[in-house]
Amino acid sequence: MPEKKNFVLRLNQATYKALEKWAADEFRSVNGQIEYILNAALKEQFGKNYSDRFIRPEGSRERAASKDQEEEMPKKE
Repeated sequence: MPEKKNFVLRLNQATYKALEKWAADEFRSVNGQIEYILNAALKEQFGKNYSDRFIRPEGSRERAASKDQEEEMPKKE
């Protein structure tokens, strides 16, 4: 199972109450509902396997950095 990152999220009361109701309607915790919403949005933005784009195996930083630089540079024909 992938490692999870903890962080603080501040929400106004109306947003929290709406999330709380939505989560209850779908039998999830508020935290689970937020994670579900974020994952759905990230899949829409970056594609189904978006996590592969942002999580790299240990020891591949150098290769990943050079690959990212190649992607940014326009290809010559």
